[in-house]
Amino acid sequence: MSTADDPLVVHAPGDREIVLSRLFEAPAHQVFAAFTRPELLRRWYGAQGWRLIECTVDLRVGGRWRYVSQGPDGERMGQAGVYRDIRPPHLLVCTELFDDQSYPGETLVRHEFTELAGRTTVTTTLRYATAEGRDRVLRYPMARGVGESFSRLAELLALTTGERP
Repeated sequence: MSTADDPLVVHAPGDREIVLSRLFEAPAHQVFAAFTRPELLRRWYGAQGWRLIECTVDLRVGGRWRYVSQGPDGERMGQAGVYRDIRPPHLLVCTELFDDQSYPGETLVRHEFTELAGRTTVTTTLRYATAEGRDRVLRYPMARGVGESFSRLAELLALTTGERP
């Protein structure tokens, strides 16, 4: 489900998972930092027109995270979870639950950061509580939003390559 202009690859194996993958032109430690440091998350996280207005990260197993995004018309979207596994710069696993979630249960989110020759592939596996929840998310513009967000991340990484975030 990707095009030459959208390097995000999306597929849905099984009945409860969505897998997102994208290659970034930066080493794993930089990409991992961008996923875990509030000052960097605020610079890229969210679809076009959305921005983080709240970003809390307690980066430890059992620590909580919370993001609140604001859209172009002032609407807000909150999401939060708990970190389950953290192995910098290769793995980040957490739960995710939206404030106004339209499907049941927590989602388990697994980000894998695989570096080869200074470039990092991020593979995110989202495992939903139910097949119906996964199917509902697939009907949302989630892939477009993640693609736009990851494009912003790629721009940020291009600016910071060479710096150790």
